[in-house]
Amino acid sequence: MQKLEGDGLAFVHAGGTITKKELLPGQTLRVDTGCLVAITSGVDYDIEFVKGVKTALFGGEGLFFATLRGPGSVWIQSLPFSRLASRVFAAAPHRGGGKDEGSIARGIFDMFNGD
Repeated sequence: MQKLEGDGLAFVHAGGTITKKELLPGQTLRVDTGCLVAITSGVDYDIEFVKGVKTALFGGEGLFFATLRGPGSVWIQSLPFSRLASRVFAAAPHRGGGKDEGSIARGIFDMFNGD
């Protein structure tokens, strides 16, 4: 967590779709901790353990939620860096054991070599 205050511009890196939510006084929002981008100072922030073994193991979100209570603004992202890295790794070609092992460009060069 990084606190930003004062006058000026701040550039924040986030991934996927960024959504701004306006929380009313007492309104609660629970999000995956990796999806939280920014909150205003009026928002109460707490970490909560995911209830239920099935939810924790098979929910795909992780073991903790960020519980946010208004009033204030909350910005959330749909693709945190950990999920982006997982998707990139899953999409990368998985070939090994041959010449040029570990080369991402191998598939491109194979088109020209006829391998």
